[in-house]
Amino acid sequence: MSQLKNIQGENFSTWLPRLAGNKGPRFLQIADALQAALADGSLKPGDRLPPQRQLAAQLDVDLTTITRAYDEARRRHLLEGRGARGTYVAAPKVELTSILDLSMNTPPPPAGVDFDDMLKQGLSQVMMRADNELLMTYHVAGGSASDRQAGATWLAPMFGPLDPRQVLVCPGAQAAIAALILALTVPGDVILAEPITYPGLRAAATQFGRRIIAVDADRHGMVPELLEQACRQHKSALVYLNPTLQNPTAITMPERRRKALASIAKRCKVRILEDDPYWRLADTPPPPVATFAPDQVVYIGTLSKCLTPGLRVAYVLIRDPHERERFLVALRSFSLMVAPLTAALATQWILDGSAERLMEGVRKEARLRHRMARDILAGRYSGLGDGLHVWLELPAYWNCSQFAHAADSEGIAVTPAQAFATGSVSANAIRISLGSIKDRGRFQAGLHRLSRLLARRPGSLNAAVV
Repeated sequence: MSQLKNIQGENFSTWLPRLAGNKGPRFLQIADALQAALADGSLKPGDRLPPQRQLAAQLDVDLTTITRAYDEARRRHLLEGRGARGTYVAAPKVELTSILDLSMNTPPPPAGVDFDDMLKQGLSQVMMRADNELLMTYHVAGGSASDRQAGATWLAPMFGPLDPRQVLVCPGAQAAIAALILALTVPGDVILAEPITYPGLRAAATQFGRRIIAVDADRHGMVPELLEQACRQHKSALVYLNPTLQNPTAITMPERRRKALASIAKRCKVRILEDDPYWRLADTPPPPVATFAPDQVVYIGTLSKCLTPGLRVAYVLIRDPHERERFLVALRSFSLMVAPLTAALATQWILDGSAERLMEGVRKEARLRHRMARDILAGRYSGLGDGLHVWLELPAYWNCSQFAHAADSEGIAVTPAQAFATGSVSANAIRISLGSIKDRGRFQAGLHRLSRLLARRPGSLNAAVV
């Protein structure tokens, strides 16, 4: 609620938020209430807010709570300070770019989590507990003992207790994929993958002189009989799988299919690279393929999709000690180590429980955005309600490259199917990423623009004349 008093010719708001004991941290409740008051018009740009001490007394909270709330509101560009005159509701921030980016697969801002505070607290703990000189020098590739223990803890929901010596710490999943290609294959070798798959695989394989051959997939993922046939025909060295909330199709391979592919890998003596960044975001996912053929499968679990890509930390589970050494030799050829500071922060967050809270916030926000996509793209949405992306089949009157170009002209970036193709493009679809636009309102606006564009036929688009 808000009333206005006139003090020296200025509007002074006696705005007072309502707090609830079970709705999360009070400073976030205050910041959220301020944002809601702006949205419903009870507060307007230029209104002067109550002094912090006065508001703290009225709400019966500590002054530090109000200070944190005002700081959070400033971070959201809701408030501005004017020195001794006080704190005022800020004018709307002008958005200088018109592009709504639905193309980058990053986690959405975590719901109900003060990320800035978590980052400050985590770094503070790292600096207190670690030798600062060690954080700024060279480290052994593969991670320290504590970093490997954190990796084993992170992978425990997938595998149960693990020997930390089998877990290697890498500077991101892409670096791990590249090192595994170097370690497990030689130039000219064939890597088998699904027809639509993660583009980073193709980039690394092409750079290293390996060939990718597509194995057809159905609604459950790679077809086992076709994989066995391809293994024998091409004498392939490696099979790439992204079995949980696959990028980009969002298919989660059922357990029966995973077991079948693992059995074929054992029969054909072919290695599987299981790239599984979304497993911990999925709702009751099946066990990883690596649980059914632990000696045949190398498993990658990254923090980039569940927490934040800025950490640049991924964990690689390799059971065989000789292969671990080959992998580390390959990794050192282009990336000596994970940045010690971010590795230490990841370890701190995992071991103190912050990583779980952050991931739960990401999961909640992603699921909310899935519901938004389902409601706005009604009739075309085919998601499963979790993960970071939606694979949208296009109507026949659009082709994916044409639609992506039209969307770009409307100020929206999406990713067409050909970006993921390992051969000729057979799918007519686009990937919509749910987390790359931080602001929920702008994300919703992007979906509405896409919905209107989908309903129009290419011939109805009018080119701008300037």
